[in-house]
Formats: sequence, structure tokens, C-alpha cells
Amino acid sequence: MDKYVLSFNEIDKRSLPYVGGKGANLGELIKAGFPVPQGFCVTTLAYRAFIQQSTEINRLFDQLDHIKPDDLDQTRKLGQSIREHLQSMSMPDDIKVCILEAFHANGKDKAYAVRSSATAEDLPSASFAGQQDTYLNIRGPEQLIKAIKKCWISLFTDRAITYRTKNNFDHRSVFLSVVVQEMVFPEVAGIMFTADPITGRRKTVSINAGFGLGEALVSGLVTADLYQVRSQKIIKKQISKKKIAIYSLPEGGTVTKDLPPEKQEQPVLEDGRIIELAELGQKIEKHYGLEQDIEWAYAESNFYILQSRPITSLFPAPQVTDGKFHVFVSFGHIQVMTDAMKPLSISLISNLSNGFKKDFSESFFIYSAGGRVFADFTGPLLFKPSRHMLFKLFKKMDELLVSALGEAVKNEEFVKLSLSKKSLFRTFRKLAPIVIPTLLKVQSNLHFKNPNKAKATADLMIKMIAKENEAYIFKVSGAERIRRIRQSMGKMPKALLSVASFWIAGVLASASLTKKLTNQVGERESSYLLGQLNKSLPGNVTTELGLELGDLADTARKYPEVIDYLEKANNSGFYEELLKVDGGLEFKQELDNFLKKYGMRCTGEIDITKPRWNEDPTQLIPSILSNIRTTSPKEHREKFNQGIIEAGQAEKDILSKFGFFKRKRISRLIKLYRNLMGMREHHKFALITHMDIYKRAILEEAQTLKEKGILPHKEDVFYLTLDELIALNENRYSGNIQEVIEERKKQYELNQKLTVPRVITSEGEIITGKGRNVKAPDKALIGTPVSSGVVEGVARVILRLEDAKLRPGEILVTSFTDPGWTPIFTSAVGLVTEVGGMMSHGSVIAREYGIPAVAGIENATNIIKDGSYIRINGTEGYVQILD
Repeated sequence: MDKYVLSFNEIDKRSLPYVGGKGANLGELIKAGFPVPQGFCVTTLAYRAFIQQSTEINRLFDQLDHIKPDDLDQTRKLGQSIREHLQSMSMPDDIKVCILEAFHANGKDKAYAVRSSATAEDLPSASFAGQQDTYLNIRGPEQLIKAIKKCWISLFTDRAITYRTKNNFDHRSVFLSVVVQEMVFPEVAGIMFTADPITGRRKTVSINAGFGLGEALVSGLVTADLYQVRSQKIIKKQISKKKIAIYSLPEGGTVTKDLPPEKQEQPVLEDGRIIELAELGQKIEKHYGLEQDIEWAYAESNFYILQSRPITSLFPAPQVTDGKFHVFVSFGHIQVMTDAMKPLSISLISNLSNGFKKDFSESFFIYSAGGRVFADFTGPLLFKPSRHMLFKLFKKMDELLVSALGEAVKNEEFVKLSLSKKSLFRTFRKLAPIVIPTLLKVQSNLHFKNPNKAKATADLMIKMIAKENEAYIFKVSGAERIRRIRQSMGKMPKALLSVASFWIAGVLASASLTKKLTNQVGERESSYLLGQLNKSLPGNVTTELGLELGDLADTARKYPEVIDYLEKANNSGFYEELLKVDGGLEFKQELDNFLKKYGMRCTGEIDITKPRWNEDPTQLIPSILSNIRTTSPKEHREKFNQGIIEAGQAEKDILSKFGFFKRKRISRLIKLYRNLMGMREHHKFALITHMDIYKRAILEEAQTLKEKGILPHKEDVFYLTLDELIALNENRYSGNIQEVIEERKKQYELNQKLTVPRVITSEGEIITGKGRNVKAPDKALIGTPVSSGVVEGVARVILRLEDAKLRPGEILVTSFTDPGWTPIFTSAVGLVTEVGGMMSHGSVIAREYGIPAVAGIENATNIIKDGSYIRINGTEGYVQILD
């Protein structure tokens, strides 16, 4: 297509490279019969011809390539230089002629809205809304040519440059078309979303409306009326005070006018018109198959659509097939790992529910959306006894999660649901073979078995299960190997619950001990004594990992050359270069011993695609260097031993609070508490041990597929599902595998930018929950108190462990922690996390190390700035930003 100008009637979705997202959408809407004012588009070919006149533009683009998103000063200077340069250039005559021909053909006496339309604009993945300029009520050829040129230049406003840089769009590959559309002179105008943009709830049309042109709403000059429509009924009507409106001037341009007092609080639209507009929006959504953000106007008793684009801010709703209302909980919040995952990881985790059903056709419990895994808890929430148990369990994990579920069960759609006896029986029948043996083991651990032997028993159990599964999986190859991995994952819940039965018994013993002690001495003293008793719990695989990494740091600190090497080391040739420095051999031997035990671990370890420590040992370097920088030799062992002494004293103090006849029972509870509570990480350790087996097996198969020329790179297997791997191995995969992989790589990058909700419904509604009611100073950030004490210090905001550089006396502020973060706890004096609760990893380790901690502070890593001075109150559960 080599035209400089295209009329709307010549445009559809295939025209996007020539007319941008906005132009393509308008042409598509007109062809579909929607009421869109006519007009034409000045194509990207015209823009390219305009900038190609410049001999400077390539040099300026080169400078743009090196700008960082947060370098606002450089963006401002370079943006101004580019705009001034383009302003000095003339529009080519042949482009002018084409524009004026279209202008006369469409109607030279009409007024027009002139809007920018970029090729990377109004897409499902990026809206680019408001990045380029719009000019309203343009009249006559001179105004039109000037407005079009201004639109071209607006591709280089500071905000547009920054947006492209942040979203990784190549400045050279984004071209600009200009939409020239007949002006509508509306009595009222506004914006309509075909899903609630705040909660994400689908099928709820949300309408913002104001008097005059919609520009007053878009620019934020006026608070619009808000109407919400669901199932052809108005469910919300919020009338705002509208002091001003923007109107068109006869000679061109616009004017802002004050509205008379009697009109300021008058509804902008009547009820019948609200319903009519909502129905129009739903028709547009149906046409595109996506929720839409629509600009509309109402003039002379008719609605007009000025533009429509996908809503890019909605988190995808998990897809169900039964048409019923479902409540989903983020698996990432349960496991405290909220990053996006690749398809292989999601596929593997989805097979956890296969142990509860006969085939692999569809998961009845686990779903995916936005690159995350969600668990469907609708059934357990409908059954009140299981709902009560879930709330108690989740409260230990994340208080906001429980609050959100509490709101979910009050939802009008949830209230309509009922749990039939047949469904209840079917669910019980699926769960019974796994749950009942676990409960029996828990009771045995509580009343009969010696808790001192629990860790050794569990360790042996994990080794035997892993050895058996490894032999079973590596005995075969190809499709059968992948099937066996899938089967092994399906059997995992039974094995994990068997291992977890020790810790569950510990939790029950803890609850009993807490109740008895609180009744005896009161809540404050009970909390203190149990906090002391919790220190340096034996048997915690994650704590042991941290201690052994401290030993590794002590080995390194003996050799300055090793430390110097670690400061600059990378994974390429890591061991070869290490052996060249003094002390490198001894350090390597210690590192090898560490990796034999813990090499299958890493940060975000429930994602099988994450590189393990045995694949990239340099991931451990920040923790080792942080340990050397912030602690003295053997300090980590001394702290742990001191914790054992303090816990022993707490045991004596607790027993002294009870009479002779009660002491035997309390002594048993303390032994259970001390020996079993530390085993909280064992079941996860068992899972991660198996994931290491699965990953090695899958990568072997991926190497074979690469050698056959089916996969370009071995790691591309991370973007496939287990079913697709089986199909590839059996030569029955029908699609273009390389195209699929490339598309999923792009989608993964987009998913990384999404914020995963704790709770989401099948209608896409995000339920956030409300924070705790706590007496706290003004402006304090409220969270969950997870490790008592008060501490002040410099906040070190760390989002990735490999970037960790804690100094003595600093407080770690992060999204979440998992076992991979344990070593850094020896350097921190306090902890703040966005995700988690009493039983999450960071909270448990913080209590063991005796550092104050607050979890579940929404958006903490953005609110608390790196380097700011803060106070943590881990007893009450809040954080103050002091400076």
C-alpha cells in the first residue's frame, strides 16, 4: 500500500501498519456498522517520507537508543532537540496535495478532530493512550496542515519517548499516522469501559460522562458522572459536581466555560440513554472479542463512537467452561512467589491436581492466567466447615488473602451458588485417599512417636521417594519419559502431605501450647515466651542452608584473592578462573559440598525454569559477600547457638508457670513444638528435590529435540507444555513450533509487567481485601506483625537477590522471600515484605533470627524508597517512614 491518505471506508484491522491502532479501529468500526463520524487517515508512509527528508534523524535516533527510562533530564533535552529540528522542516508538496484532496472530498466546510495514531498504539498489549497529541475543531486547510505536522512531531514528546523506552519499543519501528475525523459537537461526551477498570469485573459497563467535549474528562479538568450497568440494569449512579465544560468555537479551537449552578449537579444522561450506551459498548466488545475502552459523544439525540481500543490494564481472568461463578486464589501468594512463570512451569504445577482424578484431560483445581497459577477454592468456600479451616490456614500465610476471601463469599454471584450433596461427596471421594492417611499420621506424630526422630525419618522419606522417582523417570526416554514426569507430579500431593504431617502436628501442638500458656500468663507474656522458644529451631532445612552458606563465607574471607575474584566473577568460566587464585581450590571444595546438598535450590524455586544454584553458582555470590561484609567470622553459628540457649531458658520459664500435674503435658507440647515446627520447609524441599529431577530429564529431551532441528535452543523447551512435548516426541505436533515459542516469549515479557491479584473471580473481578485495623501513627504502613520487636534503620529495597548489597544495620524491603533468600537474613536487622504472613518463609526465618518483621504491606517496594530511614514495629505490625 503506497497511499499517503486513506479514507475510513478503505481501512480495517489489516491496515494497522499504515494507519496505526486508532485509525485501524475506526475503519473496523465503520465497516461493522457502528455510528462513527467519517474521515480519513494520513498514513505512516507520509510520516516516513516527512522524516526521511532529514539528514540528522538517524543520529538523533542513535541518541534515543541510549536513553534510560528514568533519565528524565536527558529525555527532555533530546526530545526538545528533535521537536525543534522537525518543526524547522517543511511538509513535502506531494503529501500536502493528497491531504487537501481528501479534505475537499470529505467536506472542506466541516470541522475536524485531528488525532495521532501510532503503529504501537491501541493494541491489546499496549495502549499508548495520551502519548501523542490531539487537536479539536480544526477548520480550513492551513489549520489542518499545521495540526497534522504537530501530530507527527508529538511522537517525540517527553512522555511518548519515556513510554516507548519503558515498554521496550524501538523508536525507529514506531510510525505515526494521523486521524482526521469529522467533529461532533456534543451536548455530552465521555469514556466507557466495557469492564470495570478498577475491580476488573467483566460484564460491568462503566460510563464516565460530562457536559460538552470529552476533552475535559480526559485531561482531568472535571470529575465526571459515573454510571455502571450490568445485565441491562443500572447498578451504580454517582453524580458529580461539574463546574466547567469545554465547547467548540465557531471559528475553530475550543473554549472552557463555567456551568450554571443549576446544571452542575444535574445528571449528564437519563437512565434510558445510559442503558442504550451500555448496550452499544457491549456490541463493540462482542465485535472485537475483547473488553474495550471507548470514547463517545452524544449530539442531536444520537450516540457517536469517536474511538475504541482494548483495555490493556485488566488482569486476565482464569477461563472456566461451566459458565458458573468461581473464586480463585493466587498460587504465587500461597507459595510467596508472585513472578510470572513460563508455560512449562505452569504445565508442571497444573499436574499437581492429577492425583485427584483419573485422567489428564483437564485440571479440576488448578488454572492459569497472566502467566500465573490460580487454585479454584469455590467448592471448599461453599462448604462452611472447610471455609473456616481455610481462613485459619490462610491467615497464617497472608492476612490480606483471608480478608479478600471474606469479601468474595459475600459477592452476590457467590451467594447464589450452592454445594450439592452429590458434589460434596464427589469432592470428598477424591480427597479422602490422600487426606485421611495424612490425618492419621498427624495424630500418630502428636501422641505416639518420638519427635526427636522426626527429622531423620522425614529426611530418609524424601531421599527414598526421590531415588525411586529418579529411577522411574530416567529408565525411559522420549514421550514416555514426559508421561512419567506428569504421573510423578500427580502423585506428589500424597508424598508431600506425608512429609508435611510432622510439621502439621507441630502446628497443632503450637496452637495447644499457645492456648494453655495464654490462659496461664496472658497474651503479652505468652507471646514473648513463645517468641523465645521459637529461636534456632532444629531441623529447618532452610536455616541449615543459611548456616552452611555462612560457613562458606567464612572460608572465602580467609583468602582476599577469592573475595576479589567473587566481586567480579560471572558464570562463564567461573570454576576455571576460581582455581587460579589463592584459596580457590579450598573454596571450590566447600562450594561443591554445599551444592551437593542445596544445588537444586534458587530464588523463585517453584518455577522449574529458573536456573538452579548448581546451574549458576554465581547466584550465591551476593549472599556470600553480604555475609562477609556485615558479620564477623563464625558469628552466624554463635547467633544460632545463642538462640538455642535462649530457647532452652524459655522452656524452663514456661514449665515454671504450670503446676506439677500439668508439666508433663506441657513438656510434651514443647518437645513437639521445638522438634516439629522447624520442619515447615521439608515438604517444599521434597518438591524442589523432585523438580531438579524433572528439569534434568526434560533438558535431556530438549537437547535431543535441538539435535533433530526441532528446537532452535535447548531452553526453548521452557515455553512448551508437557502435552506439547509429548506431541513433539511422537511427531504429531501440527503447528509451527518456532513461531509458537517466539510468541510465548513476547507474552512472557508482557506477563512480567502484570501485578498478580491475591484473589480473582471467573468474572475477572480483583478482590484486594482490607488491611488490619490497628492503632498506628498517622501515615504508617499497615501490615501483619510476623516477628516482634522494634528497629530503625536504612531501608534497602531489593527486588532481585542477585542485586542484594546489604550493609550492617540495614532493613531488607522486598516483594517476598523464599528459601533462596535465607543467607541474606544474617545481614538484615529487619524485614518488610509485600506478600506473606505468619507462616511464610521470611517470617519464620525472621523469628528464628530474632529480627523484627512486618509482612503483607501492599506496594511496599514502591512506597518505601531505597535509602530512606524507617522504623519497623514487628509487634504491632506497621512501618513508619521517618526520613
